[in-house]
Amino acid sequence: MKNTEKTGILYGIGVGPGDPELVTLKAVRIVGECDTVILPAKSKEDCIAYGIMKEACGKIAEKELICMPFPMTKDESRLTAAHEQICLEIKKLLDNGRQVAFLTIGDPTVYSTYQYIHKRVVKGGYEAHIVNGVPSFCAAAGALGISLADNKEEIHVIPASYEIGKTAEFSGTRIYMKSGKKLGELKQMLQKQQKDSRLEVYSVENCGMMNEKITTEVEKLDDTSGYLTIVIVKEH
Repeated sequence: MKNTEKTGILYGIGVGPGDPELVTLKAVRIVGECDTVILPAKSKEDCIAYGIMKEACGKIAEKELICMPFPMTKDESRLTAAHEQICLEIKKLLDNGRQVAFLTIGDPTVYSTYQYIHKRVVKGGYEAHIVNGVPSFCAAAGALGISLADNKEEIHVIPASYEIGKTAEFSGTRIYMKSGKKLGELKQMLQKQQKDSRLEVYSVENCGMMNEKITTEVEKLDDTSGYLTIVIVKEH
């Protein structure tokens, strides 16, 4: 490990789904103790995670804020180049003894861009820690007042921005993450499946935020819903 008295530590901070009251005490404490906060966006105004943490921890506004946007692409070469560059910049901060907090919405272990950085930093011999946040699908279930699973029911967490066709075969509860752009396709699939199966279909857009929107029927799924939309399907 490179960690010495002069080498900083990286913290991947999950800020939860949107409600500042769901930010953990540990996340607030560590952000308050860090020197530098990394925002994965073009500006702090564009960073949802920053807006959430600012409400939970006023001290964040006093910190050194560095914006490091990630490209929204599936091009592996572009993504790899961006991850390497961001990791290089963070390593420079750590070499200068900075304690660095990297903010991410939801939880850093669930479809989070932070993981690409965490792996590289740890592989480089630096110290890095994950600070968990409330997963968005758990908060969505809470907002709906439903259970995600009971008894022997299975839970499947699915990145809806990729192929979803075969997921209709999964039993138990299906959770489609970040399904905004695929809602049209997902809606058609569920309508077709509903003819043969008894489904409960829910969606929560911008969970915990001021513009939160909840629907509880397949027909009411809105094709124009935003990126941060979760669809929960329970089959009986």
